[in-house]
Amino acid sequence: MNITIENIILIGSVLLLISIIAGKTSYRFGIPTLLLFLTIGMLAGSDGIGGIYFDNPQIAQFIGVVSLNFILFSGGLDTSWSSVKPVLKEGIALSTIGVLLTALGLGYFVYLITDFSLYESLLLGAIVSSTDAAAVFSILRGKNLALKKNLRPTLELESGSNDPMAYVLTIAFLSLVQNPEKGIFSIITLFLLQMAIGGVAGFLFGKLSKFVINRIKLDFEGLYPVLTISLMFITFSFTDAIGGNGFLAIYICSVFLGNQNLIHKNTIMRMFDGLAWLMQIVLFLTLGLLVFPFQMIPFIGIGLLISIFLILVARPLAVFISLIPFKMKLRRRFYISWVGLRGAVPIVFATYPLLAGIDKANIIFNIVFFVSLTSVLIQGTTLSLVAKWLNVGLPDNAKPLSPTDELLAEHPKTIMKEIILKENSNVIGLKIVDLKFPKNAIIAMIEREGNYLTPNGSTELQVNDKLVVLTDKHEILDNVYASLQLEKA
Repeated sequence: MNITIENIILIGSVLLLISIIAGKTSYRFGIPTLLLFLTIGMLAGSDGIGGIYFDNPQIAQFIGVVSLNFILFSGGLDTSWSSVKPVLKEGIALSTIGVLLTALGLGYFVYLITDFSLYESLLLGAIVSSTDAAAVFSILRGKNLALKKNLRPTLELESGSNDPMAYVLTIAFLSLVQNPEKGIFSIITLFLLQMAIGGVAGFLFGKLSKFVINRIKLDFEGLYPVLTISLMFITFSFTDAIGGNGFLAIYICSVFLGNQNLIHKNTIMRMFDGLAWLMQIVLFLTLGLLVFPFQMIPFIGIGLLISIFLILVARPLAVFISLIPFKMKLRRRFYISWVGLRGAVPIVFATYPLLAGIDKANIIFNIVFFVSLTSVLIQGTTLSLVAKWLNVGLPDNAKPLSPTDELLAEHPKTIMKEIILKENSNVIGLKIVDLKFPKNAIIAMIEREGNYLTPNGSTELQVNDKLVVLTDKHEILDNVYASLQLEKA
């Protein structure tokens, strides 16, 4: 079956429905949903029972880039700075040195066991060098896995921030395959420039996005997520246009926004959480359709060798070497090395050689697909088991809440306090979003001149407003009065 304008909506919606229904029961059998989505895509493809012919790497790459924007942005919004800050150095070391060492180690192994040139081998190593954000975010959160001693923020920080490094290495080694005379040291300038511009642009666009979201007055609450999506794409495309790394920029931008007070933040985070899942499903279905399973058969043997070396040698060595300067128990280092999940990102990066038209592009794509498939199958299904074996897991009741959990959870607020704003308060004229209001307290209602208002982040406070504040702890009231710059009554 060929995909046409007339049937693409029907095909897409049916595959999406099948994926969601199948994903609902997949975890009962310990199967990661992402693996299921990939399998459904393969079954629907030209070599499967669906017979849908799809062989367009350019469209697949476009869908991949768009999807990764949403996945990384959603992951950044859900990253708590207070939890990331203690492990920032470890996360950066893993996402830079760790990725580089993985690429070099695996690349040299490929060079030894295949007829690939050195640069072609390093290209393959670079493509599968990063831990996949989509796989890590969805599997850790889907399994509701609680881990000890900052392990989870370390893993999520690494997976969210290491794609830029792998992308730079992929583009650099692809360039060396096409132009071997350039020399390997030419990639250093490219790397430093992309990372520096991407980091600065991400922070600046984060501040700009906060200003725009909180200052623009939109008539409908539902437009705020749409505004945020437009700012996300502007951040990515502008950074890429000036020579920076767009993936790094949107991740830094989203981490900044996720730790700020935003108007209708609840709505924005709900929307992006749903869109991230949608993009993960669409991405894996698309990549499943793109592959021709029968073409992978000749490469199963070499793919299995590469996958085993990556999981048991290259990734653990890279983790242990990059974490040498830090104090960390051995079993935690082992677990970090085990959660080196490869997923959609390497497959998306494998489309770059296809579009560049290099000689071994199709071989590289099939090997990368097989490596990603085995990684999600072997590592993704054993995360809980290995966590228990290494004693790095926590009981479910001890699991810390993520920012999304805290924001979206409906906690009972049993303490109510009415607070009247007098003329001496410096918050008169400010919007609620501009207050340093405690996260575990809410302004449920405002009485103003005999009328009752349901406030939101854009509501401006006025003299003699009576605020009805709800919270669940008496000691939080001190922070409430401090945020309103009033003495406690």
